[in-house]
Amino acid sequence: MKAIFLAVLPFLGLACGSGLAAWQIKSGSSTLSIENGPWQTAENIGSADASLQTRAVIALRGLLALPDSEAIYYNAVKDSDGQMLDGNCTYHIKGGTLAARWWSITAYGKDNYLIPNRSGYYSAGSGAFSADQQSDWTIAVGADNVAGPGLPWIPVAKGEPFDLTLRAYHAEDSLLANRSSAALPTIERQECSA
Repeated sequence: MKAIFLAVLPFLGLACGSGLAAWQIKSGSSTLSIENGPWQTAENIGSADASLQTRAVIALRGLLALPDSEAIYYNAVKDSDGQMLDGNCTYHIKGGTLAARWWSITAYGKDNYLIPNRSGYYSAGSGAFSADQQSDWTIAVGADNVAGPGLPWIPVAKGEPFDLTLRAYHAEDSLLANRSSAALPTIERQECSA
């Protein structure tokens, strides 16, 4: 019996260690290395030059990441005040001109997939705003449509945690070189229900 236990012990340790590492990455305990307000990112996300930690985060939280020349990815699990994003609350994401050809913000559920909803909306981006609105825009996020007239809305699941991904496609050099200090949108909590 002792021999069987000793033979199984390394595999048990490997399984427990792998499971704990996956849980830490999925739960946000393991963060990307560059912070900018509520947003986090890393260098070389979609390339072979990415760090092992970045590769692990992308493998568990992101699908098919593109190289920096195509897109920069920022992820947020907290609002601008440092509170975890919560489906019982509504939010306004407020921003201005981003140094990219096109951008989008998408909500993902606790399983790291799009959040099912009746409206069929999963993200909002620069295409939702006219040229005049690009320098000062707002996107509403909440389980119920809290957007109001003319305001894009990203639905989330009531009572469930979620995270947001900001994708900046064909980013300009000013964003590529200043990931931690570039002007990015704020995530402002509006109100919460029980």
